[in-house]
Amino acid sequence: GLGFQPDFTWIKQRNGTPGHKLFDSTRGVTKYLASHNTDAEATEADSLKAFGADGFSVGSNAGTGANSSTYVGWNWRANAGTTSTNTQGDINSTVQVDPSGGFSVVQYTGTLSSSGVQTVGHGLSKAPSMFITKSITTVGNWWVFSDGQTSWNYGMNLQTHLASVDKSGNGSMSAPTSTVFSTNYTDGLNETNKAMIAYCFANIEGYCRVGSYIGNGSDDGTYVYTGFRPSFILIKETGVDSWGIYDDKRLGYNVDNAVLYPESNSAEENQASRAIDLLSNGFKLRTSNITFNQSGQTLVYLAFAKNPFKYATAR
Repeated sequence: GLGFQPDFTWIKQRNGTPGHKLFDSTRGVTKYLASHNTDAEATEADSLKAFGADGFSVGSNAGTGANSSTYVGWNWRANAGTTSTNTQGDINSTVQVDPSGGFSVVQYTGTLSSSGVQTVGHGLSKAPSMFITKSITTVGNWWVFSDGQTSWNYGMNLQTHLASVDKSGNGSMSAPTSTVFSTNYTDGLNETNKAMIAYCFANIEGYCRVGSYIGNGSDDGTYVYTGFRPSFILIKETGVDSWGIYDDKRLGYNVDNAVLYPESNSAEENQASRAIDLLSNGFKLRTSNITFNQSGQTLVYLAFAKNPFKYATAR
């Protein structure tokens, strides 16, 4: 078991092409969004069947539990499926929050029909350093905004390898505060009468770290301090290149890391040209490959601890 009840579960078949499926207990079991496309939420009765007190249950769907296939699941705790209404932003939201872990699931309905900015309450006690949004009921981009990009007007699409792009033409957004984050008239972020989901992540010492680093283009690559041994890392350069996910549960880490690409439905790759070391207090690139270590390029990351010093909820 996981040792806690998950409220956000991200599942990928390791050895095949069924894509990345993201479930959360706010929207309910069997309902998922796929990080490798812009599709609206889909429902599959035989996919993720239940969030339990110590893990989750899956059916025989190819994307979650096909016979003889291997999978990886990354899990976050929020509030055991219990939500509340947040009225701190211009738009009321439904939030499910784990403030000690710096994570919240936020659902809201867009109201903008032209250029403009509106705030949404996230429910955390501190400003998130990254949030990821997606329209639920209609086709729309995934957007990843973080403090590692040029400004909070710049975002990247989780479903593509494209560069960080300035969206201020749709309304100039401010940095998140301890109560709200900003949205503008962008698909997947805020459009009239369209339901949205946002996953918000705040920096928590010894547990969660959002940051950035500069690649050096060397096999003796950049060292990135997180303050803990990472168990999960999501990485993307702000230029044109792939997203990558590493973790310490799949064999091969620190030698020939198996990387998964959230914007793709491809199987994991296990190759020296994508190698990183997971260290006791951070991670270090071990390749000159430009995907995650291009010289002079800024890369952003989201990392969670293997053994959190303060909050024992990362798995």
